[in-house]
Amino acid sequence: MSARVAVWAAALAAALAGCSGGQGEAAGEPVSMTEAGMQSEEEIAAAAAGLDGRALFAERCGMCHQTIGMAVGILSRRPGDASGGLLEQREDLSATFVRTAVRTGILNMPRMPRAEVSDAELAAIANYLSRGKP
Repeated sequence: MSARVAVWAAALAAALAGCSGGQGEAAGEPVSMTEAGMQSEEEIAAAAAGLDGRALFAERCGMCHQTIGMAVGILSRRPGDASGGLLEQREDLSATFVRTAVRTGILNMPRMPRAEVSDAELAAIANYLSRGKP
Protein backbone atom coordinates (compact mmCIF):
# COMPACT_ATOMS: atom_id res chain seq x y z
CA MET A 1 0.00 0.00 0.00
CA SER A 2 2.82 2.46 0.81
CA ALA A 3 4.39 1.88 -2.63
CA ARG A 4 1.10 2.87 -4.21
CA VAL A 5 0.98 6.07 -2.13
CA ALA A 6 4.57 6.87 -3.09
CA VAL A 7 3.75 6.46 -6.79
CA TRP A 8 0.73 8.76 -6.49
CA ALA A 9 2.74 11.34 -4.53
CA ALA A 10 5.47 11.32 -7.18
CA ALA A 11 2.90 11.68 -9.97
CA LEU A 12 1.23 14.58 -8.17
CA ALA A 13 4.58 16.30 -7.58
CA ALA A 14 5.49 15.93 -11.26
CA ALA A 15 2.12 17.30 -12.34
CA LEU A 16 2.41 20.30 -10.05
CA ALA A 17 5.97 20.99 -11.18
CA GLY A 18 4.74 21.01 -14.78
CA CYS A 19 2.16 23.71 -14.03
CA SER A 20 4.78 26.46 -14.26
CA GLY A 21 5.06 25.84 -18.00
CA GLY A 22 8.84 25.98 -17.76
CA GLN A 23 8.73 29.76 -17.93
CA GLY A 24 10.37 30.31 -14.56
CA GLU A 25 7.86 33.04 -13.73
CA ALA A 26 7.55 34.28 -10.19
CA ALA A 27 4.36 33.32 -8.41
CA GLY A 28 1.70 35.99 -8.66
CA GLU A 29 3.28 37.66 -11.68
CA PRO A 30 0.57 38.89 -14.09
CA VAL A 31 0.12 36.99 -17.33
CA SER A 32 -1.06 38.76 -20.47
CA MET A 33 -4.29 37.70 -22.18
CA THR A 34 -2.42 36.28 -25.16
CA GLU A 35 -0.10 34.27 -22.88
CA ALA A 36 -3.19 32.88 -21.14
CA GLY A 37 -4.62 31.85 -24.52
CA MET A 38 -7.34 34.52 -24.51
CA GLN A 39 -8.04 36.85 -27.40
CA SER A 40 -7.58 40.60 -27.14
CA GLU A 41 -10.54 42.95 -27.63
CA GLU A 42 -9.21 43.79 -31.10
CA GLU A 43 -9.00 40.12 -32.10
CA ILE A 44 -12.54 39.49 -30.84
CA ALA A 45 -13.89 42.52 -32.71
CA ALA A 46 -12.15 41.46 -35.92
CA ALA A 47 -13.53 37.93 -35.66
CA ALA A 48 -17.02 39.26 -34.85
CA ALA A 49 -17.01 41.54 -37.90
CA GLY A 50 -17.42 38.56 -40.21
CA LEU A 51 -20.30 37.03 -38.23
CA ASP A 52 -24.06 37.54 -38.61
CA GLY A 53 -25.26 38.72 -35.18
CA ARG A 54 -28.92 38.32 -36.10
CA ALA A 55 -28.49 34.69 -37.18
CA LEU A 56 -26.35 33.92 -34.14
CA PHE A 57 -28.95 35.50 -31.84
CA ALA A 58 -31.64 33.28 -33.37
CA GLU A 59 -29.43 30.19 -33.07
CA ARG A 60 -27.87 30.72 -29.63
CA CYS A 61 -30.49 32.83 -27.81
CA GLY A 62 -33.75 32.38 -29.72
CA MET A 63 -35.03 29.42 -27.74
CA CYS A 64 -35.62 31.74 -24.78
CA HIS A 65 -35.56 35.23 -26.31
CA GLN A 66 -37.73 34.99 -29.44
CA THR A 67 -41.51 34.90 -29.87
CA ILE A 68 -42.77 32.37 -27.30
CA GLY A 69 -39.56 31.80 -25.35
CA MET A 70 -39.66 31.70 -21.57
CA ALA A 71 -37.57 34.87 -21.24
CA VAL A 72 -40.02 36.81 -23.42
CA GLY A 73 -42.80 36.02 -20.96
CA ILE A 74 -40.67 37.06 -17.99
CA LEU A 75 -39.30 40.25 -19.59
CA SER A 76 -42.71 41.32 -20.92
CA ARG A 77 -43.83 41.86 -17.32
CA ARG A 78 -41.33 44.68 -16.80
CA PRO A 79 -43.18 47.90 -15.98
CA GLY A 80 -43.05 50.43 -18.80
CA ASP A 81 -41.40 48.04 -21.27
CA ALA A 82 -42.84 48.62 -24.74
CA SER A 83 -40.74 45.84 -26.31
CA GLY A 84 -43.12 43.07 -25.29
CA GLY A 85 -40.15 41.24 -23.80
CA LEU A 86 -38.36 40.91 -27.14
CA LEU A 87 -34.69 41.93 -26.88
CA GLU A 88 -34.58 42.75 -30.59
CA GLN A 89 -37.22 45.46 -30.02
CA ARG A 90 -35.41 47.17 -27.14
CA GLU A 91 -33.64 50.48 -27.67
CA ASP A 92 -31.80 50.65 -24.33
CA LEU A 93 -29.35 47.75 -24.62
CA SER A 94 -25.62 48.39 -24.77
CA ALA A 95 -23.12 45.84 -26.04
CA THR A 96 -21.38 45.88 -22.65
CA PHE A 97 -24.64 45.08 -20.84
CA VAL A 98 -25.42 42.19 -23.22
CA ARG A 99 -21.93 40.69 -22.87
CA THR A 100 -22.00 41.02 -19.08
CA ALA A 101 -25.50 39.52 -18.77
CA VAL A 102 -24.54 36.57 -20.96
CA ARG A 103 -21.24 35.79 -19.22
CA THR A 104 -22.41 36.29 -15.63
CA GLY A 105 -26.12 35.54 -15.85
CA ILE A 106 -28.85 37.91 -14.72
CA LEU A 107 -31.91 37.13 -12.61
CA ASN A 108 -33.51 34.00 -14.14
CA MET A 109 -31.01 33.77 -17.00
CA PRO A 110 -28.09 31.42 -16.41
CA ARG A 111 -24.63 32.44 -17.55
CA MET A 112 -23.41 31.13 -20.90
CA PRO A 113 -19.79 29.92 -20.96
CA ARG A 114 -17.48 30.26 -23.94
CA ALA A 115 -18.15 26.62 -24.83
CA GLU A 116 -21.74 27.61 -25.68
CA VAL A 117 -21.07 30.98 -27.32
CA SER A 118 -17.57 32.14 -28.21
CA ASP A 119 -16.32 35.65 -27.47
CA ALA A 120 -16.53 36.56 -31.17
CA GLU A 121 -20.07 35.19 -31.46
CA LEU A 122 -21.11 37.05 -28.31
CA ALA A 123 -19.57 40.27 -29.64
CA ALA A 124 -21.57 39.90 -32.87
CA ILE A 125 -24.79 39.20 -30.93
CA ALA A 126 -24.16 42.12 -28.55
CA ASN A 127 -23.45 44.47 -31.47
CA TYR A 128 -26.67 43.34 -33.19
CA LEU A 129 -28.85 43.82 -30.09
CA SER A 130 -27.25 47.15 -29.14
CA ARG A 131 -27.41 48.47 -32.70
CA GLY A 132 -23.73 49.32 -32.43
CA LYS A 133 -23.86 51.09 -29.04
CA PRO A 134 -20.84 50.15 -26.93
